[in-house]
Order: sequence, then C-alpha cells, then structure tokens
Amino acid sequence: MPRLDLLLTALAPAIWGSSYIITTSLLPGQSPLLVALLRALPAGLLLLLLVRQLPPLSWIPKLLILGALNFSLFWTLLFVSAYRLPGGVAATLGAAQPLLVVFFSAYALKTAIRPAALIAAGLSILGVALLVLTPAATLDPWGVFAGLGGAASMAAGVVLTRKWQPPVPPLVFTAWQLTAGGLLLIPFALIGLDGVPSFTSANLLGLAYMSLIGGAFTYILWFRGLSRIDPTKVSLLGVLSPLSAVLLGWGLIGESLSPLQITGAALALFSLWLGQSNLRLARFGQKTA
Repeated sequence: MPRLDLLLTALAPAIWGSSYIITTSLLPGQSPLLVALLRALPAGLLLLLLVRQLPPLSWIPKLLILGALNFSLFWTLLFVSAYRLPGGVAATLGAAQPLLVVFFSAYALKTAIRPAALIAAGLSILGVALLVLTPAATLDPWGVFAGLGGAASMAAGVVLTRKWQPPVPPLVFTAWQLTAGGLLLIPFALIGLDGVPSFTSANLLGLAYMSLIGGAFTYILWFRGLSRIDPTKVSLLGVLSPLSAVLLGWGLIGESLSPLQITGAALALFSLWLGQSNLRLARFGQKTA
C-alpha cells in the first residue's frame, strides 16, 4: 500500500473536522437537512457536468443504496444525533464506525477478523471519548440510536463502496454517489422547511466550502482510497475528524485543551498507527508463510 494513497485519503476526514467551525460560524440557524442537501447535490451535479458520464441503468439501484448510506441516511442521522446529544457523545458514538467496518468487511468482503484491527478500533473509540467527552454529558435514547445508526450507515457505505467498484475513475464514481445522495435528501429537506430560505454572503461562502471542499474534493479522495486500501484501514482514519475539529477549535477560536484531551488525541493517533502497521505486518506474515 503506497504511503501517498494513505496520506491523500487521510486528508478527507481531516478536512471534515472543519465542518463544526464552518457550520457554527458561517451557517448558524440554517436547517441541517437543507445544508446537507446543498452540500451534496450541487457538488454532485457539478462533477457530473465535469465528467459528462451518466451511470448505466444497471448501476442505479447500487448507486441509490450507496448514496443513501454514505450521504442521505448518514447525514440525517448525524444531524439528529448532534441535536439530541452533546457533541462529545455524538462523536464518541461515531467513532464506533471502524469496529463495525471490521465485522461488515468479514461478512461482505470475506476478510479475516484480525485481532490488531479489533484492538485498534477499540483504542480509537477510547481515544475519541477522552478527546471530546465531558463528565456532564447526558444521554438521550433517540440521540444514541441515531448516533449508532449513523456509524453503522457509514460503515456499511465504506464496505459496499469497496465491494461495488464500477470500471470508472473515482471522480466519476463520486459524482454518481453525491448526486444520488443529494436527490434522496430532497424530500427530507423540503419537509423541514418553514418557508423560502434566505442566505447571506457568509452563508453562501460556507455552503460553497461545505459542498466543493467538504463534499466533492474530500469524497473523491475518500472513494479513491477505498478503491485501493483495505476498508478497515480507511475507516480508522476517521479519528482524524474529531481530532482536527478539536485542534481547529484550539488554534482558531481559542478553546482550551485539557491534559485528558491531549491524552485522548495521543491515544487516537496511536490507534491509527497501530491499525496501519499491525495490519500490514499481519498481511506480510500471511504472504511469507
């Protein structure tokens, strides 16, 4: 596995960590589902115009499933979880994704469940919990259900994106998935609207960033990585998202970092290193046996 592929894929969750600051500073008060729709659909349509290649009819069902798992369902559950739970609880539940990918991959891709992958996934959950969870966090049953459902949705999307690889470049595959996910979000976004939305110049700047950088650009890198790297390795990169969010909050808006958070960040990075190196050694051992 070339190191460049891993670094390029890691850029995606690192950039996703900026979504919290962008949403709170440039998109306050906007409907989350409308923001999700305007993040996915314009990016998908723009990429479609760029690639000028529509999917074959036989691929439409798979693209609808992938669009729902990676975007529509995942983002909807993510917003529900964010509204009903403190941010730290929501992020900790989302960190369960790598663990779910291990089991989903075993079922759908027939990959072996390696102890190193389980240990790394467990440490990533603990690291994220220490990084973002506070003693005052409260639990809402529906919020917890949504958080776990969102993690399961993205985990299934990661595995099926690897399993269903059409003979097209990642740019084309991203355009198809973003468009499908955006189209599926339309009815949900319309139901949540109270009237015709209005946007300031700051809102438009935030939407442009979320759509072009946080949507199109990052998912091209993400899906490219999934076509080349073991899904269990890719999913562990997700710890970079809450880590990036905390570091941006510290560097840009002056949030403090406690010793416990620093410990969590170190543990999250260690879990990432452990997953990549140990999985590689396990595979090398299998080849030379």
